[in-house]
Amino acid sequence: MELLQGLILISSIHLLAAASPGPDFVLVSQQTLNNGKKAGLMCSIGIALGLSVHIIYSAFGLAAVIANSANMLWFIKIAAAAYLIYLGVKGLKAKPKSQVETANIAKSYSAKKSIAVGFLCNVLNPKAPIYFVSLFTVVLSPNMPLYEIAIYGIWMMVIQFFWFVLVVVALSRPAINNRFKLSGHWIDRVLGGAMIALGIKVLTTRLN
Repeated sequence: MELLQGLILISSIHLLAAASPGPDFVLVSQQTLNNGKKAGLMCSIGIALGLSVHIIYSAFGLAAVIANSANMLWFIKIAAAAYLIYLGVKGLKAKPKSQVETANIAKSYSAKKSIAVGFLCNVLNPKAPIYFVSLFTVVLSPNMPLYEIAIYGIWMMVIQFFWFVLVVVALSRPAINNRFKLSGHWIDRVLGGAMIALGIKVLTTRLN
């Protein structure tokens, strides 16, 4: 498969995957609404960086090993579910904040923390090895040069990042953001509940 054809195919598949509702989408929404536009963008960077881990092990053929290892998948499922439930419980504990408190949180929130939260959320996705095995099987071949694999990987990270940038920008618009902030703690609790539901779904869903 030619490089351009591969990029077009990956773009169509990965854009749909990035846009589908899941832990990454919920997390970016939560970070943006609670901690501001910067936190949402930093979280998006973390999610995109998390993709690099999946891309690297897929390039070395480890994704197939992980996807077919019941013990490995179970370990990833437990870690992912625990992390999502932890984030969800934090959301459920949200309390009403004044405008001053909200502004102070947005200013003082750590960019590194937002990146780390997004990174972990993406890396611990137990469906990722199976997804990348499928995607790379369609696009990659054993004799493909390393630079082409790198181009595919970087392009997927760019797609992922810019999709969530659109989400952050939409949620940061004053007309939308102000409405959410009027009931911010309730939104946080709803998103926290969604995180817990996703964590439970991860535990109960058969992956292979």
